[in-house]
Amino acid sequence: MGAYSADEDYDYLFKVVLIGDSGVGKSNLLSRFTKNEFSNESKSTIGVEFATRSIRVDDKIVKAQIWDTAGQERYRAITSAYYRGAVGALLVYDVTRHVTFENVARWLKELRDHTDANIVVMLVGNKADLRHLRAVSTDDATAFAERESTFFMETSALEAFNVENAFTEVMKQIYHVVSKRALDIDDDPTSLPKGQSINVGSRDDVSAVKNGGCCSS
Repeated sequence: MGAYSADEDYDYLFKVVLIGDSGVGKSNLLSRFTKNEFSNESKSTIGVEFATRSIRVDDKIVKAQIWDTAGQERYRAITSAYYRGAVGALLVYDVTRHVTFENVARWLKELRDHTDANIVVMLVGNKADLRHLRAVSTDDATAFAERESTFFMETSALEAFNVENAFTEVMKQIYHVVSKRALDIDDDPTSLPKGQSINVGSRDDVSAVKNGGCCSS
């Protein structure tokens, strides 16, 4: 199994979005997962940033392009472009600030209004290292996730706790959705000629299956 640092070495490319209120730690979750870095400087994300990372699922290389945006209201105009083509989302709140959990329902509605019904959603309770300041119980978050059929994990970007698990679980679940869809298409010869790339959504979406075999060497 060779290294897969080269940009071209992937079988699937999935667009994943980070959503949630400002200050819940979205940018640190992203930098912890993609660069294994954490910053104590609390600076707001301006506009949109994204980073990528690849993992191996089964025998495939799955690359995530993870988008991070400011949670502030004034950037809400980017909504539709931000969500377009997303097949996964991490919906983040801060376990020490109850209001960020209260807003999760609104974020989830917006996400579902703008994305495909099959989108994989992971509810993430970040800053779990601040145990003495906890304001949102794990039980309440678990109940919400069960009611809304999302996945759920508590994380700490600071301590690198569960960050890897949260992102990789989303990527694996998307892979299962897409590979099952690819099998369904194979079963129905009218739907797509063989060998055509399968896009999860419209033609210009980021998320796609690469055409042809890569990485055969």
